[in-house]
Amino acid sequence: MHIAMVTTYPPSAGSLNEYAYHFVSALRQKPEVERLTILSDVLPDSAEYPPFPDDGVPTKIAGCWRFGAWDNALRIQSAINRIRPDVVLFNIQFASFAGARVPAALGLMAPAIIKRFSNTTTAVLLHNLMETVDLDSAGFGGNSLLGRVTRFAGTVATRTILQADLVALTIPKYVDLLAEKYGAENIFLAPHGAFYQMPHPPASDDSDQSQTILAFGKFGTYKRVEILLEAFEILQQRRETPMKLVIAGTDNPNAAGYLQQMQQQYAHVPNVTYTGYVKEDDVPGLFQSADVVAFPYTSTTGSSGVLHQAGSYGCAVVLPNLGDFAELIQDEGYVGQFFQPEDATSMAEAIARLLDNPVLRQQQGEQNFLASQGIPIADVVDWYLLHFERLLAERKEPVKTRG
Repeated sequence: MHIAMVTTYPPSAGSLNEYAYHFVSALRQKPEVERLTILSDVLPDSAEYPPFPDDGVPTKIAGCWRFGAWDNALRIQSAINRIRPDVVLFNIQFASFAGARVPAALGLMAPAIIKRFSNTTTAVLLHNLMETVDLDSAGFGGNSLLGRVTRFAGTVATRTILQADLVALTIPKYVDLLAEKYGAENIFLAPHGAFYQMPHPPASDDSDQSQTILAFGKFGTYKRVEILLEAFEILQQRRETPMKLVIAGTDNPNAAGYLQQMQQQYAHVPNVTYTGYVKEDDVPGLFQSADVVAFPYTSTTGSSGVLHQAGSYGCAVVLPNLGDFAELIQDEGYVGQFFQPEDATSMAEAIARLLDNPVLRQQQGEQNFLASQGIPIADVVDWYLLHFERLLAERKEPVKTRG
């Protein structure tokens, strides 16, 4: 089976690149897969993606679309027509292809276009739904009329995405919503999956005597560090124990220049480190050095890959009391200290509860580790492959082989 996967992928800093890295790593080890082609976004400055090692199925990666371009659907279709895979899998959310409304919507037409005009089996892993997204926080805000227009456009885009042969969702309520509102039948629940399988949490890095608070992700839309920086300032005023705050990651594509602005605006707050882009090999050390992982979110747009990562390293977490986080914790067994969204004092108190109580911090970290080990991502990939084989059999298409 030759699979093409449309997704961001490291070193691209686009949304969902981390999830794609782990999904592809599992996919490359599957005997059902004979060849894998990743169609990613074009890297800045004409940079090239590094080649894949020989420890899995033959894999090629090519930049074929650009974030913000209006013709991404056609770019992707052209690439599919050249490589002629058996199945195309899109790893996307509503803002994957652009930050502006029109090119974002046009990009989301790609699965339907490829199914209809390239006669290729298409599947979509959809990480959020427009109905559950806070438009202002996600970078699509505006006046109420514009909001209604955006919601309507989101409904149209959802119906277009549902023209794919299969749509996978990571949260049960998303499956229910698509079934009830759109009458969708070509949908299934695909758990996020655990990135790492370990018998016990990895050892933490205690070489630094100061306590470390970590925030990880792409910032500037619904992930905002103002409240975190203000909470950290409060903590430093109240506590004598040395602390440092590590803000790891880059700007969200919809918020270019955000972190630089934050560095300037909060330059008076000491002991803050901005790492910029974090290479995949450096991620484990980042989480292992953290005493607490903070989630300075004003809203959520789906299941949190960062929460799964924090859990896999046995980290205690501080979370906003928001819908998808609460649902994820209930469904998958994560625990955390909650704070009121956009309330710096509440966040500081939640962080302090963990920093001041090492027993609680260890207990919650261990529980999060156990929750993260629930379903390995390799098993989740198997579910996709079973669906792909069924779809190909229904189409009565022979699986293409090399040569």
